[in-house]
Amino acid sequence: MIFKTSDFVFTPPPRLSWARRVLIKPCTGYPLPYPVTTSPEILNIIIEGIKKVSDADVIIADGTPGGESIYPIYQALGYSFRHVLMLDVRDSIFLEIENPLTKFFATPTFWVPNAVLRSDFLISVTPFKVCGNRGRFSIANLLGLLPMSKYRIGEEGWGALYELGIERVLADLYYTLPFDLGIIEARQKFFYTDDPRKGRIEECGKILIGEPHEVDREAAQLARVECEYLNLIDQGRSQLED
Repeated sequence: MIFKTSDFVFTPPPRLSWARRVLIKPCTGYPLPYPVTTSPEILNIIIEGIKKVSDADVIIADGTPGGESIYPIYQALGYSFRHVLMLDVRDSIFLEIENPLTKFFATPTFWVPNAVLRSDFLISVTPFKVCGNRGRFSIANLLGLLPMSKYRIGEEGWGALYELGIERVLADLYYTLPFDLGIIEARQKFFYTDDPRKGRIEECGKILIGEPHEVDREAAQLARVECEYLNLIDQGRSQLED
């Protein structure tokens, strides 16, 4: 679904009301405000919506591209929410989880933080970002949950995944780390090339919310870009049906 920013109120799906632990994955890799990172305003709206229907523990978890502590960034971004646990994924225990696809696109397993595996409802919340001609939406946002120690090459975080072909990795990640909801904060569109901290801003005034593959498809249409990983996900679905 697509909402005007001024009309957006987070109404949790019925299944969330049964959850005992809800994990929110924002985009917080840099100490820079929206649209580089997820705004505290939208997180507050989501948290308030959860609290109206559930007594679940709410967790916010992310990691940095360089593997540094995330807590100074949380502070710089103004992330201060009542009764919410803030986690740095680098402090997690990571477990190797098998890709359910019999014919995987890039990798047969991913290392996943135990905080994700122990949560009952998973939400990815990210700005509307386009790198070159590639959308970086709710599924790409999940890369921040993966451990630097397993995927770093030199100074490049997740370099091993990029060597495998990041679009193919994102398709595998969608199936191995299935999130329940994707929310794209598209008050503005952010376009960048080499440096994800610098780019061009375009006003949009929308919030996109839905199943991650579907919401990323809507975002790609708004951005007028092709996202190879979305087509690969479609192929994966037919594989699972077979």
